[in-house]
Amino acid sequence: MKVLVTRELPKHTQNRLEKQDLELIQWKKDCTIPRDTLLNWVKGVDAIICLLTDKIDKELLDHAGPQLKVVATVSIGYDHCDITELRARNIQIGYTPDCLTDATADLTLLLVLAASRCFKEGIRAAENGEWREWRPNWLLGSQFSGKTLGVIGLGRIGQAVAKRLKAFGITRILYHGRSQKPQAESELGAEFSSFDNLLKESDYITVCCALTPETQNLFDYVAFSKMKSTAVFVNTARGGIVKQDDLVRALDEKLIAAVGLDVTTPEPLPTDHKLYQFNNCIILPHVASATEETREKMASMALDNVLAAVQGQRIPYGV
Repeated sequence: MKVLVTRELPKHTQNRLEKQDLELIQWKKDCTIPRDTLLNWVKGVDAIICLLTDKIDKELLDHAGPQLKVVATVSIGYDHCDITELRARNIQIGYTPDCLTDATADLTLLLVLAASRCFKEGIRAAENGEWREWRPNWLLGSQFSGKTLGVIGLGRIGQAVAKRLKAFGITRILYHGRSQKPQAESELGAEFSSFDNLLKESDYITVCCALTPETQNLFDYVAFSKMKSTAVFVNTARGGIVKQDDLVRALDEKLIAAVGLDVTTPEPLPTDHKLYQFNNCIILPHVASATEETREKMASMALDNVLAAVQGQRIPYGV
């Protein structure tokens, strides 16, 4: 069986991969595999292990050929894969659910803390000499006690974020999504809310939903206009959920207090992008799942999917 892997995997899973009785084709450079190389290498393979940066579309599947059995992405998101086309060809689609909840929730909490307490401006002040005497009105942020958290998408990650922030003193949790979550409401005291009401009432808003046609550009200028001027907005889900030019405008007009982003459009975000110029906007390079434990688990799940498929079995972590 011939398997194409579009990047070197974390150490333990890479060792496990190399011990398999497979014909392995692998891109090991520390960059995204070039599209033309990917299209060339994919010919005749039985399985693909890919990343979010690899577009799995009709063109690639045509190049692969009819023997392709599975596409296993090392991610919980699969918007880079043409699901309709894959299903039409009876190709199994693997992803990595439930393994990055804690890592992503931790980083979301980090961004909420950093954005609300002026971390970016404070670090710059310490580095460039603005840190002088103690000043009672300098670098004032906000604290969580008695505040309201709004969560967009109260799935596993959304619930983990809410649980963490509740421990910091959040007293009210609003959430918005496709359906109510009675168990989460009971465990967290969360309240199902309309989108508009959540925007108006929340002091902190975290985006924890999937990127779908319904959530594409969900946060536009109108949405930001409805938020409190003291609100902190954090997105660790997908960049496409935010209409980025509108976020720039909202920051320019001081419609909201601070922003924390682990995802942008595009990725990487060009270094001259205006978002970097705001002291109250913290941007990280899509590292929510970047712990050794989580990345090993993600890669291992992808490999499990491939091994099952090439043996003619149903994959364990299928979309």
